[in-house]
Amino acid sequence: MRDVLDTIAKWYDSGETFGLATVVDTFRSAPRPPGAAMAVSLDGEVVGSVSGGCVEGAVYELAQSVVESGEPVVHRYGVTDDDAFAVGLTCGGILDILVEPIGPATFPQFAAVADSMNRGEAVAVATVTAGPGAVGARRVIWPDRASGSLAPGLPYADRLDAAVDDDARGMLAQGLTGQRHYGRQGERRLDELAVFVHSFAPPPRLLVFGAIDFAAAVARVGKFLGYHVTVCDARPVFATPKRFPEADEVVVKWPHRFLEEVDVDERTVICVLTHDPKFDVPLLEVALRTPAAYIGAMGSRRTHDDRVSRLREVGVTEAELARLRSPIGLDLGARTPEETAVAIAAELIQLRWGGSGSPLTDTSGRIHGET
Repeated sequence: MRDVLDTIAKWYDSGETFGLATVVDTFRSAPRPPGAAMAVSLDGEVVGSVSGGCVEGAVYELAQSVVESGEPVVHRYGVTDDDAFAVGLTCGGILDILVEPIGPATFPQFAAVADSMNRGEAVAVATVTAGPGAVGARRVIWPDRASGSLAPGLPYADRLDAAVDDDARGMLAQGLTGQRHYGRQGERRLDELAVFVHSFAPPPRLLVFGAIDFAAAVARVGKFLGYHVTVCDARPVFATPKRFPEADEVVVKWPHRFLEEVDVDERTVICVLTHDPKFDVPLLEVALRTPAAYIGAMGSRRTHDDRVSRLREVGVTEAELARLRSPIGLDLGARTPEETAVAIAAELIQLRWGGSGSPLTDTSGRIHGET
């Protein structure tokens, strides 16, 4: 929904009810992940995508009928080969798509959700997609509060809401979106009730150290991938917003001191491009003791060996050193700053989704594996 937020917020503010289609579950080689969204306005305007073009036509028609009926539905596309070709889902994947009518009457908390997303505040929207209650029942969960109910008027509502609140807050902390299953009393791993939890966490952070041309390229591709990008260097003549226009912030400070002050979580990416022991050794000593998802350092293999020796001398353990991705990036034969940035981005994507990093022509089985 984040990709279509600006447009649908305008529709909502005008009082219009529109159809919102969201991928809530996928099987096999599905083209888009859970959370991918497409919206259809009252007059037929479309924004977003749920399948990269495979089933959009069918979803468009379903969204229009949902707006007319006012009843949310969950529809599965690609269950059989005949169904797949009928809607164009020739990749062989299966998509479960929730289609809801969204407007001031059906989703009164939408404005608060949009405001939280625009301000970078974590918020999750939990929606019933199957079970004994009403499909489409919704609860909005923030780290410190919640609104709505997944079983309004039913005796087990409080217990179910409390269980989903706990899970949703855990998913928010990790930036996870997906479907969870419960019993009526909120019991985990029972299949009485399915709830789709759509997490809207603040963008993960990309911390780029070293104000060089490679850093500018990494900042650019990091922004493209959806990171909140910070470039840091101790040299004020190089660390300027003009040199790094794609960065969200440019910081002039000794890198290790800045990192000690930053809130680093399990989604943070740290790219050390300083290429100078007086910067990168104290910086990596701090970085390798954070919970960051990725810590990479640029340099030749000789530089890497020297860097590791220096880190051992200052007390970095072998377990901590094992977290270091150095030399940084996948082996793509990159030469230029832009090519190097692509190699780094490729490694980030590969580690996030568990890909092999091999050419798809040399692999077999599903293209999009289990996540």
